[in-house]
Amino acid sequence: MTQENAPKSFYGWWIVAFAFLTFGISTGIPYYGMPFFYDYYEKTFGWSRKDITLGFPLAATFTLWVGPLIVHRFSPRKLLTIGTGLTGLAFLGFGTMTGGLLTYYAIWILYVLGYILSGPIVHQVIVSQWFKKNRGKAMAIVYTGVGLIAGISQKAIAKPLTEAYGFQQALILIGCIMLLVWPISLIFMRDKPSEIGQFPDGNLFPSEEAKAEPKSFSYLISQPAFWLLLIGSACSIGAIGSINQHMKFIFKEQGFTEQSVLNTMSADATQYILWSSIAGRLVMGWVADRFPKKIAMMVTYFLVAGTIPLLLLVTPGQDMNLYMFAILFGFGMGADYMLIPLMAADQFGVTTLARAMAIILPTDTIGQTWFPYGVSWLREYYGNYGLALNVVFIMAAVGAIAVALLPGSKQDNEVLPIQDAQRVGS
Repeated sequence: MTQENAPKSFYGWWIVAFAFLTFGISTGIPYYGMPFFYDYYEKTFGWSRKDITLGFPLAATFTLWVGPLIVHRFSPRKLLTIGTGLTGLAFLGFGTMTGGLLTYYAIWILYVLGYILSGPIVHQVIVSQWFKKNRGKAMAIVYTGVGLIAGISQKAIAKPLTEAYGFQQALILIGCIMLLVWPISLIFMRDKPSEIGQFPDGNLFPSEEAKAEPKSFSYLISQPAFWLLLIGSACSIGAIGSINQHMKFIFKEQGFTEQSVLNTMSADATQYILWSSIAGRLVMGWVADRFPKKIAMMVTYFLVAGTIPLLLLVTPGQDMNLYMFAILFGFGMGADYMLIPLMAADQFGVTTLARAMAIILPTDTIGQTWFPYGVSWLREYYGNYGLALNVVFIMAAVGAIAVALLPGSKQDNEVLPIQDAQRVGS
């Protein structure tokens, strides 16, 4: 083969590197940074915890239509650009609001629109288009971007910006950070390998998977596996969202009442959780490429459920309990999110992934947002977080059981065609 006709090096790993950055910035910083400001809303505006945590679930409910109607119809990287713009505007709104709850809830709608367009779905679709054999590894690396960048969202971004400029200016500056995604998505990213004459994994030939016609929405909702994945992921992610949204309040109730100590505890716990989530993603991504994804997902979901009671053991003078909870919970959380699109692609095919996740992600977001509101209600009614965390534990266990009932994936035992082993040289 002449040098002119030699194949270009596979661009997919560059896509992974760019998605690592854009996913971390567009999703990790705003989602994991926002709970840092909840107690500031409580003190500044006099809102109750139910008022504060109601914004996200209300917005998720009003935006349910966005995923099924829009996401599968447009270029993922263009949606990424639009979505980060909306997220930036939302944080500008949070930083300039003056205490009206209706305004607060309206800004949350803007934020959730940005999250749907620039968050998990677009990154899952892009990575799944570029990889098949190494999909688990590639997805793990991209999700590591969320863990690594989100891990510093409170301690290295929200906390120092708040201490230097006040919490409202800090929110505005976080919104400006979203604009860093634009040059990466517009200039360097590509939706699929065919745009530059390549094939998934750098193969010399297209895979049969990429040629398949996407299945319809009616087909998806007729499949028991779809409903099990939907219920399992919604329950588990709802439990995770409840812990993430209430963790700082729980620490406050358990004796960390001084603001500076509380801020440090919250930032440290978030950092440990998200850095541990990196290990969860990398380890389980490796496992998912080599063993049945159902087993990897089931183990992960039971781990998430099992670590929730540990949060009540985090009290002043018991630092080891904080580390134990954060590391175990973070490991499970990291793998939890990442395995959902891998399982959906295996069950329904990569060409149907955008449609499947366009339903699954908004439903998961409902769980991720309404569960924390339910926790707020239970805490207010009973006066503490004890019963609320027991309910969260039960919901996480239900999610794990639903995943255990999933059928085995056809692709777990699939023999790759000969051409899939032929790699494009670097």
